[in-house]
Order: sequence, then structure tokens, then C-alpha cells
Amino acid sequence: MIIAVDGPTASGKGTIATALAEHFGLPHLDTGLLYRAVGRQVFLDGGNADDGGDALAATGFPDSLLGDPHLRDEETGGLASRVSVHPTVRQALYERQRSFATQPGGAVLDGRDIGTVIAPEAEAKLFITASVQARAHRRFLEMRDRGVPVTLAEIEDDLRRRDERDRNRAVAPLVPAADAMVIDTSALGRDEAIAAAIEAVTHALS
Repeated sequence: MIIAVDGPTASGKGTIATALAEHFGLPHLDTGLLYRAVGRQVFLDGGNADDGGDALAATGFPDSLLGDPHLRDEETGGLASRVSVHPTVRQALYERQRSFATQPGGAVLDGRDIGTVIAPEAEAKLFITASVQARAHRRFLEMRDRGVPVTLAEIEDDLRRRDERDRNRAVAPLVPAADAMVIDTSALGRDEAIAAAIEAVTHALS
């Protein structure tokens, strides 16, 4: 059983995917972390995230980089969005994600193109969304709790730029799969969003 969870930044898809994996007893992969690692590696290499060659070279990042706390920084998130527009980068990471998705017993993957590209055969597909304002507020609280000096307006601007890049890139744009169940978490609390997702997946599997 494969469960695909897609959606924009700060929509709650990671929290939902983690909860689904626990509920259904499946392994979970946050595919966005792979792109964040590429973006971080470009930075460490002194490269340019907008340069296809620099971005492709960074796909050879060591596995240890996945534990780097800087992967969760806003700056790294922006770099991830920039490197993800390169088709060569997406192809380099495709097999890694595909192998995880098709392991015996199944898996839960969250990202931006799981239901459309990585695992279009997934038995359950969710597209988690929320307004820019709701997403920015969540990210602002997260950054504040981590002691990161950033304003709500800056986060909103960053999210709008990322959305624009993700939705309009030529390869694997951020769009719901035709058969995805859309869940808007703008007005939902954490537990409500998780409950809605579990109900949607259970219905899809019935």
C-alpha cells in the first residue's frame, strides 16, 4: 500500500504523513528533505542553486547531511525550491524515492509530486493545502520558537515565491493528482487535520 501526500510548504503535509505512517504501520519518507539536502550541499559547495550543473553535482550529498539541522532553515527551503526546477536534479532523486515507495509492504511519502510522478499508482493520494496566510502564521510560530529572527511579512513573501516556482516549473509542477483527495487545513487544528486525512485514506482503501 502506497500513500502519497502532496502539498505546498507549511500546509501540514509532513505532520499528516508522519501520523498516517504511524496509524497504518508504514515507513515514511519526507522527500522534500532530499531536495533540501541538495540545496544545502550547493551552499556548502559555494555553488549557485540556479545553475543546473552545480545543482546536479550536489545530488551526490552524503547521507549524513540528512541529519543537518540547517535543512529546516528558511534559507535552505528556498534553495530546495530553486534546485528542484532542474530536470536533471529531479531525475537523479527519482530512483531513490521510487525505490522507497515500492518497497515490500508499502510506504507513505510526502512531497510535491508523489501522486503525479513518483507513485502515480498509489492506492491513496492526498493533496494537503492551506491559505498563504495560514501557512505563513504556522511557519512564523515555528521560527519564533526556534529563535529565528524573521517577520510574518517576510515568510509570506517567501512562501508566495516558492509557490510560484513550484507550480510553474516545467517538470513535475505542484498540482493535485486527478484522483487526489484535497484537504484544506487552513481552519483545522493538528488533530483535526490528521483525523480528516486518516478518514480520507481509509475511505480510499475501502
